[in-house]
Amino acid sequence: MPIPRRVARFNRRVANRFVGPVLSRMPGFGRVHHRGRKSGRVYSTPVKLFRRGQDIVVTLPYGPGSDWVKNVLAAGGCEITTRGHRVYLDNPVVFTDDGRTAMPALTRAVLSRVGATEFLALTPASASARTKD
Repeated sequence: MPIPRRVARFNRRVANRFVGPVLSRMPGFGRVHHRGRKSGRVYSTPVKLFRRGQDIVVTLPYGPGSDWVKNVLAAGGCEITTRGHRVYLDNPVVFTDDGRTAMPALTRAVLSRVGATEFLALTPASASARTKD
């Protein structure tokens, strides 16, 4: 079972404002830039991520029901800033880890303790396919 929604609400309202700007510059972390499905507002959400071949995989410790995940799926992609670089990604796919997904050992250990087994994989888009807001 993923981390409870009340923890997600606290992080969104309080913790993300302080740690988000710092974490997005560290290896293995980033910020997902997405647009609200209903409001059209632009949002930025700090995330834990890793590479799997060409794809960028984002951990989903709160599960795939988070608003930002729904926004990315509805839009068909997003931009991610990691280590000072902003990349447009598309083809979002939520998948469940069957234990064979290549991921950092520490990430696997932490996520397994909270029962988070779902991830969001995104593919870097070509420069010509990029759309501006």
